[in-house]
Amino acid sequence: MAEQIPEIEAATAEGKLLETSARNIRTTLEATATPIAAESISELVQGREWAELNDRFYRTLAFGTGGIRGRTIGKIVTSAERGEPNELGRPQYPCVGTNAMNYESVARATKGLVDYLHEWFAREKLSGPPKLVIAHDTRFFSREFTKLAADIAARNGCDAYVFDGPRSTPELSFAVRHLRASAGVVITASHNPPHDNGYKVYFSDGAQVVEPHAGGIIAKVNAADASTPNEKRGSVTTLNREVDNAYMARLETLVLDPDLVRAASDLRIVFTPIHGTGGVIIKPMLERLGFTFDVVLEQDGFDGRFPTVKSPNPENAEALRLAIELAQKKNADLVIATDPDCDRMGVAVRTAAGEMELLSGNQIGSIIAYYRARTLFEQGVLTKENASRAVIIKTFVTTDLQKAIAEKFGLRLVETLTGFKYIGAKLQKYERALPAETAENYRDLPEEETRRERLAHSSFYLFGGEESYGYSGADFVRDKDANGAAIMFCEVAAYAKSKKLTIDGFLDEIYAELGYYMEKNGALTFEGAEGAAKIQRLLASYTDNAPNEMLGSRVTGVQNFETETIRDIEGDGIPKEKMLIFELADQTRIAVRASGTEPKIKYYLFAQRRPTVGRFSPDELAQIKSELAQKLERLWEWLREDAQGRAA
Repeated sequence: MAEQIPEIEAATAEGKLLETSARNIRTTLEATATPIAAESISELVQGREWAELNDRFYRTLAFGTGGIRGRTIGKIVTSAERGEPNELGRPQYPCVGTNAMNYESVARATKGLVDYLHEWFAREKLSGPPKLVIAHDTRFFSREFTKLAADIAARNGCDAYVFDGPRSTPELSFAVRHLRASAGVVITASHNPPHDNGYKVYFSDGAQVVEPHAGGIIAKVNAADASTPNEKRGSVTTLNREVDNAYMARLETLVLDPDLVRAASDLRIVFTPIHGTGGVIIKPMLERLGFTFDVVLEQDGFDGRFPTVKSPNPENAEALRLAIELAQKKNADLVIATDPDCDRMGVAVRTAAGEMELLSGNQIGSIIAYYRARTLFEQGVLTKENASRAVIIKTFVTTDLQKAIAEKFGLRLVETLTGFKYIGAKLQKYERALPAETAENYRDLPEEETRRERLAHSSFYLFGGEESYGYSGADFVRDKDANGAAIMFCEVAAYAKSKKLTIDGFLDEIYAELGYYMEKNGALTFEGAEGAAKIQRLLASYTDNAPNEMLGSRVTGVQNFETETIRDIEGDGIPKEKMLIFELADQTRIAVRASGTEPKIKYYLFAQRRPTVGRFSPDELAQIKSELAQKLERLWEWLREDAQGRAA
């Protein structure tokens, strides 16, 4: 490959190849590069594919606080990578590059994680080898990455536990707790496009890693040498249905009114896993609970191409098209859709007008939270005396309707940064506050008993969620859980039908009582090395040159989560993050942050109107909906135009 070096240096001098890209390419070639890597680099250099080389090599794929995520199939697939494609057309080998999700990045991440676990065991004086549970979704190379991670863990003195096929992210979280594991890994890129994959790390509590473990793992990954095994070897165990069965038994406890559910034989449901893992648990759970449902057969099989959708994201109308068509044929009441790793759930409901309408993540979460709070009060589980010990947790960029719900029932409302790991950290805090004799065997106690203990001695987690279609109704899973969300929402639908209400009609009842809250999300995408720089410039501009007004409304306050010290309602500090929230004189709010998983800068727009006395009438509510929709649409157009100038 020495003949390629002058061309690489010339491209760098001409500004076609970044200095960092050239350095990482040379390092790859000078190290023990595989023939696939050497041939792929040679082909791209000969083809003068400098943009592709920059995207692949401008950095080393960073192990962040939750893991890694990147392209496993390049924009340009080289002949060496293509090799002999599998039956689905997937290349034989993953994308070559230091910024790619490939065997090298998986090996480095796993070796660093295991090294940290050994250090943690020594520091805490824990006995026995560390236990690592590994799950994967249906994406390209997920199975191969899982096998590699298990082999590296075992070679380095860690016992690995691997599922016998694709499983959801929430089941991985549950399995870590159920098996008393030291950590967990799930190979997934959630709802990203088919060319991506990722590696998410969970700690012994079943939640994604947070500090101090996150920083410790990152340091070990950065220093990892995957070619140097430990002296002791661990084992690799394949998990059977026992974990599935234990998980489903806990999921069944999410049903608050079993009699209501058993009587819901006239409720018709359409479900689609969008080629992902959702069907593994949701289908048997719906059968177990007695719901009547149909599955979108074209999307029921595991397929990493996600061939029937543009994106396997259940928040997109296009991804639910086939399910909605089936719902129309079957005259179904609702559609449930889950993403490939089944941590997110989207919903479409039949309206009073007979049409199928998508609900937003904010609406879905608010309906579930309201129903669960009201039902638990009606059942006497929650009372005025213990309500303050019950908590709803939401992110700062999730609807304030959930604040109004908490206020109505006297519950505590806690806000966190985006990322369910922060909700998981709160749940760990509440668990640690329990008496020692309860905490010792907490994971084995029946749900009713844990609820009594939490209400008596700590905090009872009633519901938590993110606007990005992630929800949770119990703490036996420490991440967003679309398996559980599907069950909870089907119960809400059964309740609405029992009251002769459509689900949108039930939501309007909530709005009429508590106020109308409307949100609009927008995003600007900037891909590759140049895009990453644009995102950083754009974020910095909001700090260095904050707007004084937006769409004619004066900015009355700015909260900067990167520079300010912010504490939540419980007194816990909020970690630093590049996010700003602008408050406007007309009570509109705008949050701006970079996505943690995609090459996007995200905007969250919030507007509200609360009744001054009594309730909104149907006519008043319809008028307010129209006014706020137009207002947020105009504001988003203003923000987009303003951002183009800032990113230039």
